[in-house]
Amino acid sequence: MTLDFTCDTCEQTHNQPESLMFDAPIYWQSESRDSPNGFLDMDYCVLDGTHFFVLGLIELPIVGSNDVFSWGAWSSLSADNFRKAQNLHDTPARTAEPPYFGWLSNRIPFYDIDTLNMKVNVHSREPGQKPFIEVEPTDHPLAVEQRNGITRQRVQEIWSTYHHAADEPEG
Repeated sequence: MTLDFTCDTCEQTHNQPESLMFDAPIYWQSESRDSPNGFLDMDYCVLDGTHFFVLGLIELPIVGSNDVFSWGAWSSLSADNFRKAQNLHDTPARTAEPPYFGWLSNRIPFYDIDTLNMKVNVHSREPGQKPFIEVEPTDHPLAVEQRNGITRQRVQEIWSTYHHAADEPEG
């Protein structure tokens, strides 16, 4: 699913994806690639053989529609839960697993209050689907948006800011 909108920044029509994904947990560094005790792929990450992460979706319902905007974010997992998640990766039975506790491992820059290390529960879904990340129900704006929804205008502002920030040269 995509959402077409006219951008306030450049006044062009954009085909907005339904989610924005983080490539890695915030703790991943380029030198982590050379570690024999770590890896990063499209679903899982291990740092130094001691820190374990899974990529999931923080889904925010779009108010007044059946659409959802998602943050593709990383959550830490315990070593045991990480092994369970990996072992059940292609197994339909994984949906029967209770949620795994974790800590949000990305800073989502569109919130005034830091999102790093928010408490989350990671819910397994059918094979081929990213896990659902449930943010602890607090008064943090991300948790409120997950509970109450996000306006289409807010999604457009987020996407436009993200899209045009990517166009700016670094440095």
